[in-house]
Amino acid sequence: MQNITDTTSKTRGIYILRLVGRIIVFCALIYLFIFHQDTFDIVEGWRFFETFSPLHLLWLIWMWDMLLQLIPVKAHISIGSQKVFESFFRPIKEKVNYQNLKHYIKQTTKAAYRVMILWLAVTGVVSVLYLSGTINRAAMILIAAFFYVCDLICVLVWCPFRLIMKNKCCTTCRIFNWDHFMMFFPIIAVNSFFSWTLVLMSVFIWGVWEFCVFLYPERFWENSNMALLCSECSDKLCTQYCRKLRR
Repeated sequence: MQNITDTTSKTRGIYILRLVGRIIVFCALIYLFIFHQDTFDIVEGWRFFETFSPLHLLWLIWMWDMLLQLIPVKAHISIGSQKVFESFFRPIKEKVNYQNLKHYIKQTTKAAYRVMILWLAVTGVVSVLYLSGTINRAAMILIAAFFYVCDLICVLVWCPFRLIMKNKCCTTCRIFNWDHFMMFFPIIAVNSFFSWTLVLMSVFIWGVWEFCVFLYPERFWENSNMALLCSECSDKLCTQYCRKLRR
């Protein structure tokens, strides 16, 4: 049996550390929710500017994470996220079959918007629970933090959306940079500076991604972008799917 250290890339190791970090953040928020719920007061309206709270640090972390999706960086961020940029595009030597490319984008977009419909339904349920008073603002932030953890579980362990998308791995995933949109859109009902800045930034990132999918579709298909091929992969994030690692 192949040793797991033989198949763990530096990028995967960093993502595992990021997951651990997110779990720690989530546990810290649970502690604050139970013992210091006043910490969440800055989530209300414009109270973001009234006093300092640990949630200011969380807001900065989340905004920084999103900013990194808007600039091409080489700090062990998955090619699945970076394929949107020209600097990460490696065109194949052969002529691209544009008819097949168009078909691929059409099919993956249909699947992507099935995911969107599902997530809008989740957002609707969360919003109803909040507006009905069943859960409060603090609980809404906990829900966003829970999705924050689930995001990397999807990357490193198992992704339920792959059942809809039918993609072989995260590298080729059509909705890779939808993560923050899916994280923060459910807190839109909180209607505060804290929530709206996160939601609007995530929607902007989603819009840039979608714009690039249709303007530069060749960057998102492994048969036109060599960087997405299994044989070229150095991320090795999706160990459970990559047949190359099962040999």
